[in-house]
Amino acid sequence: MKLAVVGATGEVGRMMLKKLEEEAITSEEIDLFSSSRSAGSLMKFAGKSIEVRELREDSLRRDYDYVLFSAGASVSKTFAPLAASCGAVVIDNSSAFRQSEEIPLVVPEINGCLLKGYRGIVANPNCSTIQMVLSLHKIHRRFGLKTIVVSTYQAVSGAGNRGIVELERQEAGSQDQAVFVRKIHRNVVPVIGDILENSFSAEEMKMINETRKILGDSKVSIWPTTVRVPVAHGHSEAVFCETEKPFELEELKEELRASEDVVLTDERFTPVEIAGSDLVYVSRVRSFDSHRFLLWNVADNIRVGAATNAVRILKMHAGGA
Repeated sequence: MKLAVVGATGEVGRMMLKKLEEEAITSEEIDLFSSSRSAGSLMKFAGKSIEVRELREDSLRRDYDYVLFSAGASVSKTFAPLAASCGAVVIDNSSAFRQSEEIPLVVPEINGCLLKGYRGIVANPNCSTIQMVLSLHKIHRRFGLKTIVVSTYQAVSGAGNRGIVELERQEAGSQDQAVFVRKIHRNVVPVIGDILENSFSAEEMKMINETRKILGDSKVSIWPTTVRVPVAHGHSEAVFCETEKPFELEELKEELRASEDVVLTDERFTPVEIAGSDLVYVSRVRSFDSHRFLLWNVADNIRVGAATNAVRILKMHAGGA
């Protein structure tokens, strides 16, 4: 297998390499690419030191089997089609292709069937979307989700390493503010991404559109409020749902227990406890009546919400889906 990772030196790119190692995905050849700023640095993979190269127009015109992208939408729009045109399966972590009708948006545990026989670009969903749909998709299949209202509490690492650095500097006393629209230390910021004409943020619209596409149901009414919090790793979500069909609370829990890579627990897990895990942790499941319930879920956004999902896509596709 011949692999390439674009954006290898970033927060998610580094985790992609670590996850490939953890899954024992061997590669006879792996190339690492970055911007000119990080080119020339050395990174470890499978016990070897690999020099990171600057991404250029001809960099991906090779016979790669898989190319993992985590370098932002503008880079993906330029270079992902080039890699795909040379025969590679591209797994893209940016927002560039998520709403393209012809490109699958994949969470393997939910709609991995879309990978069977597929060649080209595969879109990796947004971090906050992935953990929410993992905890809700079996409930949706059994009872039908009519409405989802979700408030997110998203870690600064969702903005990359620069988000972590800004929080750490402010913790040390700096008043500089460049990454987030407000100071993040000892604060919460109720907007992630640009505010659009409809007054929703870009992050909120990702959750709406991506959830509908992954669940294959455009009728679900989704009302998100996405919030940045001073946490390094781990997104948390408070989720309220209304179902089409009536349920018993124990039936909801049955579906959650049966959900792959989801842990239903009586523990009140927080980001501190789940950092480094590849699972979604669901707790505080409670219902108002037979049609409305609430839950709390938390997951490592760099793993579950990005690198782990991308590597699971690779593994499933390589295994014939």
